[in-house]
Amino acid sequence: MPYRTGSPGTGRPVHDGDVVVLVTNGRFTQPAKEFAQTQRLHLVDRATLAAWAQGQPLWNLLHTVPHPRQPGAAP
Repeated sequence: MPYRTGSPGTGRPVHDGDVVVLVTNGRFTQPAKEFAQTQRLHLVDRATLAAWAQGQPLWNLLHTVPHPRQPGAAP
């Protein structure tokens, strides 16, 4: 399948996501990193995934991911 730029995916339009995270157990290429920036996608590679799996909060690992809201708090 060819690499398609400008494809919005479903994270926001279909699933109404505030934060869209793409996870791999490998590494991201430089073009993938550049594309993710244009789409406001947060990338989790093998090293970040390992730290997340060991209990590190994602918002500490990806500094651009907001801290979760408290239940009942206004968006």
